Amino acid sequence: MSSKEMILSMLEEHRGTSVSGETLAGRLGVSRAAVWKAIEELRKEGHLIHATPRLGYSLSIASDILSEQGIRSHLRHADCLIRYVQQVDSTNLFAKRLALDSCEHGTIVVAGEQTSGRGRNGRSFFSPSQTGIYMSIVLKPSMDAMVAIRCTSAAALAVCRAIEDVCNISTQIKWVNDIIVNNKKVCGILTEGMAGLETGKIEYVILGIGVNVSTAPASFPPDVAQVATSLYDGVLPKGITRNRLIASITDHVLEIMEEVSSMNFLGEYRQRSIVLNREVEVSQGSVNYRAVATDIDDEGALVVRLRDGSLRRLNSGEITLRPAGSEHW
Repeated sequence: MSSKEMILSMLEEHRGTSVSGETLAGRLGVSRAAVWKAIEELRKEGHLIHATPRLGYSLSIASDILSEQGIRSHLRHADCLIRYVQQVDSTNLFAKRLALDSCEHGTIVVAGEQTSGRGRNGRSFFSPSQTGIYMSIVLKPSMDAMVAIRCTSAAALAVCRAIEDVCNISTQIKWVNDIIVNNKKVCGILTEGMAGLETGKIEYVILGIGVNVSTAPASFPPDVAQVATSLYDGVLPKGITRNRLIASITDHVLEIMEEVSSMNFLGEYRQRSIVLNREVEVSQGSVNYRAVATDIDDEGALVVRLRDGSLRRLNSGEITLRPAGSEHW
């Protein structure tokens, strides 16, 4: 870790309070001039660092620049590898490359901006710089491919818990993994995995998570604005940072993955669902039809009732909610 990174780590640890230049220099074994130079480099990167005579340097609680040090200062799972990149094609693609290179379970990839962010079914994911969270988590669960499907539902609930813990904002889930705030999508999750052909066991799962944190409404493209929203309209409240939310998401994901085999979280997942007892439009490949969502079964599959009264179990596909009050059959 460079001197600049070590200074940022110390300032993050004491965010909002001053750390003297003498203390920083002593801890790092460098000169006061070297500390000042590192502080100036951090300021050029956008970190809001105040200097107070006789007190030292302090990182403003309003500073919201992504960094490994900022994430780690809030992270309970201290052994996680964090890879922060300012710009990347897609965090999932980056994470896949790390997984193929045998990275550890729980490795986190975070990007300031994605140039080719991906959503479900090959769609692009709107990924403006400075206002969103674009991250992927590499999981290496000991389970077969069928059980791994549950990871998507678990991840959605983990993100809900993190948003409520950090931001105190109520969230809901649109099956299978869209996070909803005020009837609009605030987070999407793209789950991808690789299974061994001979063993049928999962080699890795990549959870791609994109959260609109402080994107102003006017910044969304018109088609996106119809369905998407942000946690905050352009300005973060005091004490809320993307680093803190990323750490909380990571902690909650790693913790809930311990429950994937038992599905102990499914009751809470059902409670947060906005699709149950609603008419939905189901899309599976080129097939589209209307149905009523009646249940989420113990495997996380959506159970729908067709016009003829028969039930169908969905492990995959997309659904669109019909207007509230639509006729039930």
